[in-house]
Amino acid sequence: MRTMVDLGRERSSHLRVINSPTNVDCAREVRLRRTLRSLIECLIPYCCTYQSPPSDQDDTVSSSSSDKTGAVITGTFFGHRHGHVSFCLQDDTHPLSRPPLLLLELAVPTAALAREMEEGFLRIALRSKSNRRSNILDVPVWSMYCNGRKVGFAVKREVTENDVVFLRLMKSVSVGAGVVPNGETLYLRAKFERVTGSSDSDAFHMVNPEGSYGQELSIFLLRS
Repeated sequence: MRTMVDLGRERSSHLRVINSPTNVDCAREVRLRRTLRSLIECLIPYCCTYQSPPSDQDDTVSSSSSDKTGAVITGTFFGHRHGHVSFCLQDDTHPLSRPPLLLLELAVPTAALAREMEEGFLRIALRSKSNRRSNILDVPVWSMYCNGRKVGFAVKREVTENDVVFLRLMKSVSVGAGVVPNGETLYLRAKFERVTGSSDSDAFHMVNPEGSYGQELSIFLLRS
């Protein structure tokens, strides 16, 4: 059974959750909407910031109780509050020692992505007509559709030094949303189930906070 980290109860208390506690029953739909909405709340005045761990813990990789069976990986949306969003997929078994499985700069600004999430679900479809002999994760440019509307392109990019710093800050975060110390970089981090239909189709579905699978937040890669 997979256990997801509740940032509000994380033992080390490195991060305070943006959404405040409520009396609403933690049913699947309610908890998922809170997770998505937390990124939206970052776009208005906020009182929550990321707190980096003490220096003697900088090289300590947080243990994960997540069940490693199945194709479950970590996905992170992040970007400057007034800029565009990047999406990163990481192998949980080697989150920092190896390059990300995928790093894309998306066509949508951070604020626009948050507005799409207000509907309670987000479906991003990436389409390409690139060389079908290459790995689908190596496609350099995608046409991007957000909830059925074409919004531009998603471009595969190399990892920068700033990305490395950011991903190291994220190593103790399993799931959640918030801001990093500079106050301008927002993130939404979750587990995703990878579903491979063929060499020309991949899908990544966000795992709900209680460990069940759904399609409220999904990314589809389709190559023709």
